[in-house]
Amino acid sequence: MVKIGLALLLAVISLNGIRAQTVDEIVNKYVDAIGGKDKLVQIKTIHMENTSQVMGNEGPSVIDIINGTGYKLVNETNGGTVIMVVTDKGGWQVNPFAGAATPTPLPDEAFKQMKGRLDVTGPLYNYAAKGNKVELQGKEGGAFKLKVTTADNVESTILIDTASYYMTKMSTTAQMMGQTMEVSSIFSNFKKGDLGLVFPYSYEISYGGQFNITTTVNKLELNKTIDPSIFAMPKS
Repeated sequence: MVKIGLALLLAVISLNGIRAQTVDEIVNKYVDAIGGKDKLVQIKTIHMENTSQVMGNEGPSVIDIINGTGYKLVNETNGGTVIMVVTDKGGWQVNPFAGAATPTPLPDEAFKQMKGRLDVTGPLYNYAAKGNKVELQGKEGGAFKLKVTTADNVESTILIDTASYYMTKMSTTAQMMGQTMEVSSIFSNFKKGDLGLVFPYSYEISYGGQFNITTTVNKLELNKTIDPSIFAMPKS
Protein backbone atom coordinates (compact mmCIF):
# COMPACT_ATOMS: atom_id res chain seq x y z
CA MET A 1 0.00 0.00 0.00
CA VAL A 2 2.83 2.36 0.82
CA LYS A 3 4.47 1.65 -2.52
CA ILE A 4 1.19 2.17 -4.39
CA GLY A 5 0.55 5.41 -2.52
CA LEU A 6 4.04 6.68 -3.29
CA ALA A 7 3.64 5.77 -6.95
CA LEU A 8 0.36 7.70 -7.14
CA LEU A 9 1.94 10.69 -5.42
CA LEU A 10 4.83 10.73 -7.89
CA ALA A 11 2.39 10.41 -10.78
CA VAL A 12 0.38 13.40 -9.54
CA ILE A 13 3.55 15.47 -9.10
CA SER A 14 4.65 14.50 -12.60
CA LEU A 15 1.27 15.44 -14.12
CA ASN A 16 1.25 18.76 -12.28
CA GLY A 17 4.71 19.48 -13.65
CA ILE A 18 3.47 18.82 -17.17
CA ARG A 19 0.42 21.01 -16.70
CA ALA A 20 2.58 23.82 -15.33
CA GLN A 21 4.30 24.18 -18.70
CA THR A 22 1.48 25.94 -20.52
CA VAL A 23 1.97 27.84 -23.76
CA ASP A 24 1.63 31.20 -22.04
CA GLU A 25 4.15 30.30 -19.34
CA ILE A 26 6.68 29.16 -21.93
CA VAL A 27 6.15 32.27 -24.04
CA ASN A 28 6.40 34.55 -21.01
CA LYS A 29 9.64 32.88 -19.91
CA TYR A 30 11.00 33.25 -23.45
CA VAL A 31 10.17 36.97 -23.47
CA ASP A 32 11.76 37.43 -20.04
CA ALA A 33 14.87 35.49 -21.09
CA ILE A 34 15.58 37.76 -24.05
CA GLY A 35 15.15 40.94 -22.02
CA GLY A 36 11.48 41.41 -21.15
CA LYS A 37 8.47 42.96 -22.83
CA ASP A 38 9.24 46.49 -21.62
CA LYS A 39 12.48 46.45 -23.62
CA LEU A 40 11.09 44.45 -26.53
CA VAL A 41 8.38 46.99 -27.33
CA GLN A 42 11.01 49.74 -27.56
CA ILE A 43 12.40 48.30 -30.80
CA LYS A 44 11.49 50.49 -33.76
CA THR A 45 14.20 49.45 -36.21
CA ILE A 46 16.89 46.78 -36.57
CA HIS A 47 20.11 47.15 -38.58
CA MET A 48 22.39 44.13 -38.99
CA GLU A 49 25.73 43.79 -40.77
CA ASN A 50 26.71 40.18 -41.31
CA THR A 51 29.06 37.76 -43.00
CA SER A 52 27.29 34.92 -44.82
CA GLN A 53 28.58 31.71 -46.33
CA VAL A 54 26.69 30.06 -49.18
CA MET A 55 27.98 26.90 -50.84
CA GLY A 56 31.55 27.66 -49.83
CA ASN A 57 31.39 31.28 -50.92
CA GLU A 58 31.60 34.07 -48.33
CA GLY A 59 30.25 37.59 -48.63
CA PRO A 60 28.70 40.49 -46.71
CA SER A 61 25.01 40.87 -46.05
CA VAL A 62 22.94 43.68 -44.56
CA ILE A 63 19.45 43.50 -43.06
CA ASP A 64 17.33 46.59 -42.32
CA ILE A 65 13.90 46.44 -40.69
CA ILE A 66 11.43 49.16 -39.77
CA ASN A 67 8.82 47.60 -37.52
CA GLY A 68 5.60 46.99 -39.43
CA THR A 69 6.84 48.92 -42.47
CA GLY A 70 9.66 47.20 -44.30
CA TYR A 71 12.32 44.49 -44.34
CA LYS A 72 15.31 44.45 -46.69
CA LEU A 73 18.10 41.92 -47.11
CA VAL A 74 21.07 42.59 -49.40
CA ASN A 75 23.43 39.63 -49.76
CA GLU A 76 26.58 39.72 -51.91
CA THR A 77 28.01 36.33 -52.80
CA ASN A 78 29.68 34.48 -55.66
CA GLY A 79 29.90 37.62 -57.78
CA GLY A 80 26.19 38.45 -57.54
CA THR A 81 23.84 40.45 -55.33
CA VAL A 82 20.61 39.05 -53.96
CA ILE A 83 18.02 41.53 -52.67
CA MET A 84 14.83 40.59 -50.82
CA VAL A 85 12.31 43.21 -49.73
CA VAL A 86 9.01 42.86 -47.89
CA THR A 87 6.75 45.77 -46.97
CA ASP A 88 3.30 46.06 -45.45
CA LYS A 89 1.89 46.24 -48.99
CA GLY A 90 3.93 43.70 -50.94
CA GLY A 91 7.46 42.68 -51.79
CA TRP A 92 10.09 42.34 -54.48
CA GLN A 93 13.37 40.62 -55.12
CA VAL A 94 16.49 40.54 -57.22
CA ASN A 95 18.06 37.10 -57.50
CA PRO A 96 20.34 36.55 -60.51
CA PHE A 97 20.94 32.97 -59.36
CA ALA A 98 17.22 32.21 -59.81
CA GLY A 99 16.79 34.00 -63.12
CA ALA A 100 15.58 37.31 -61.63
CA ALA A 101 18.39 39.70 -62.58
CA THR A 102 16.07 42.72 -62.37
CA PRO A 103 13.62 43.71 -59.61
CA THR A 104 10.66 41.33 -59.67
CA PRO A 105 7.52 41.46 -57.51
CA LEU A 106 7.17 38.67 -54.96
CA PRO A 107 4.38 36.17 -55.69
CA ASP A 108 1.42 36.49 -53.34
CA GLU A 109 2.19 33.22 -51.56
CA ALA A 110 5.83 34.18 -50.96
CA PHE A 111 4.73 37.59 -49.64
CA LYS A 112 2.28 35.97 -47.23
CA GLN A 113 4.98 33.64 -45.93
CA MET A 114 7.47 36.47 -45.40
CA LYS A 115 5.20 39.11 -43.83
CA GLY A 116 6.28 37.98 -40.39
CA ARG A 117 9.72 39.51 -40.98
CA LEU A 118 8.13 42.95 -40.51
CA ASP A 119 7.45 42.20 -36.84
CA VAL A 120 10.60 42.98 -34.87
CA THR A 121 9.13 41.46 -31.70
CA GLY A 122 8.62 38.07 -33.35
CA PRO A 123 5.61 35.74 -33.62
CA LEU A 124 5.42 34.73 -29.94
CA TYR A 125 5.29 38.05 -28.08
CA ASN A 126 1.68 39.22 -27.67
CA TYR A 127 0.73 36.46 -30.09
CA ALA A 128 -3.03 36.42 -29.44
CA ALA A 129 -3.38 40.15 -30.10
CA LYS A 130 -1.55 39.64 -33.41
CA GLY A 131 -4.03 36.96 -34.43
CA ASN A 132 -1.50 34.15 -34.01
CA LYS A 133 -2.32 30.77 -32.53
CA VAL A 134 0.35 28.92 -30.51
CA GLU A 135 0.08 25.25 -29.55
CA LEU A 136 2.41 23.19 -27.37
CA GLN A 137 3.32 19.93 -29.11
CA GLY A 138 5.46 18.41 -26.40
CA LYS A 139 9.24 18.38 -26.45
CA GLU A 140 11.92 17.77 -29.02
CA GLY A 141 15.33 17.06 -27.57
CA GLY A 142 15.93 19.62 -24.84
CA ALA A 143 13.35 22.07 -26.14
CA PHE A 144 9.64 22.83 -26.00
CA LYS A 145 8.05 22.37 -29.41
CA LEU A 146 5.53 25.06 -30.35
CA LYS A 147 3.35 25.20 -33.44
CA VAL A 148 2.56 28.76 -34.52
CA THR A 149 -0.21 29.61 -36.99
CA THR A 150 -0.40 33.24 -38.07
CA ALA A 151 -3.51 35.22 -38.95
CA ASP A 152 -2.60 34.53 -42.61
CA ASN A 153 -2.62 30.78 -41.89
CA VAL A 154 1.17 30.46 -42.22
CA GLU A 155 2.41 27.63 -40.01
CA SER A 156 5.82 27.29 -38.39
CA THR A 157 7.43 25.18 -35.70
CA ILE A 158 9.51 26.86 -32.99
CA LEU A 159 11.81 25.22 -30.46
CA ILE A 160 12.36 26.94 -27.10
CA ASP A 161 15.28 25.62 -25.03
CA THR A 162 14.01 24.24 -21.70
CA ALA A 163 17.00 25.65 -19.79
CA SER A 164 17.69 29.07 -21.30
CA TYR A 165 14.24 29.68 -22.84
CA TYR A 166 15.94 31.06 -25.95
CA MET A 167 14.47 30.29 -29.38
CA THR A 168 16.88 27.77 -30.90
CA LYS A 169 15.09 26.78 -34.10
CA MET A 170 12.28 27.86 -36.41
CA SER A 171 10.99 25.80 -39.33
CA THR A 172 8.35 26.54 -41.94
CA THR A 173 7.28 25.50 -45.42
CA ALA A 174 8.02 28.04 -48.12
CA GLN A 175 8.02 28.52 -51.87
CA MET A 176 11.62 28.86 -53.07
CA MET A 177 12.77 28.92 -56.67
CA GLY A 178 9.50 27.49 -57.91
CA GLN A 179 9.27 24.62 -55.45
CA THR A 180 7.90 23.95 -51.98
CA MET A 181 10.50 23.14 -49.34
CA GLU A 182 11.05 23.21 -45.60
CA VAL A 183 13.14 26.18 -44.50
CA SER A 184 14.74 25.74 -41.08
CA SER A 185 16.74 28.30 -39.11
CA ILE A 186 18.98 27.23 -36.23
CA PHE A 187 20.02 30.02 -33.82
CA SER A 188 23.09 30.13 -31.56
CA ASN A 189 25.77 32.39 -30.03
CA PHE A 190 23.29 34.46 -28.01
CA LYS A 191 24.53 37.85 -26.77
CA LYS A 192 23.06 40.81 -24.92
CA GLY A 193 23.21 44.03 -26.94
CA ASP A 194 21.29 47.30 -27.35
CA LEU A 195 18.49 47.94 -24.82
CA GLY A 196 19.76 44.92 -22.87
CA LEU A 197 18.05 42.53 -25.31
CA VAL A 198 19.47 39.14 -26.24
CA PHE A 199 19.85 38.18 -29.91
CA PRO A 200 21.42 35.19 -31.69
CA TYR A 201 24.65 36.29 -33.37
CA SER A 202 24.93 33.12 -35.43
CA TYR A 203 22.30 31.28 -37.43
CA GLU A 204 22.17 28.64 -40.12
CA ILE A 205 19.33 28.41 -42.61
CA SER A 206 18.68 25.14 -44.42
CA TYR A 207 16.62 25.22 -47.61
CA GLY A 208 15.09 21.79 -47.91
CA GLY A 209 18.46 20.21 -47.25
CA GLN A 210 19.54 21.34 -50.72
CA PHE A 211 21.79 24.16 -49.54
CA ASN A 212 22.56 26.06 -46.35
CA ILE A 213 23.36 29.68 -45.54
CA THR A 214 25.47 30.25 -42.43
CA THR A 215 25.46 33.80 -41.08
CA THR A 216 27.57 35.53 -38.43
CA VAL A 217 26.30 38.86 -37.13
CA ASN A 218 29.15 41.38 -36.95
CA LYS A 219 27.09 44.40 -35.93
CA LEU A 220 23.54 44.77 -34.62
CA GLU A 221 21.98 48.17 -33.93
CA LEU A 222 18.52 48.91 -32.60
CA ASN A 223 16.55 52.07 -33.34
CA LYS A 224 19.01 53.39 -35.91
CA THR A 225 17.41 55.83 -38.35
CA ILE A 226 16.47 53.96 -41.54
CA ASP A 227 15.15 55.72 -44.63
CA PRO A 228 11.86 54.03 -45.68
CA SER A 229 12.66 54.76 -49.34
CA ILE A 230 15.11 51.81 -49.36
CA PHE A 231 12.12 49.48 -49.53
CA ALA A 232 10.75 50.95 -52.78
CA MET A 233 11.14 48.73 -55.85
CA PRO A 234 13.29 50.48 -58.48
CA LYS A 235 11.46 51.44 -61.63
CA SER A 236 12.60 49.63 -64.75
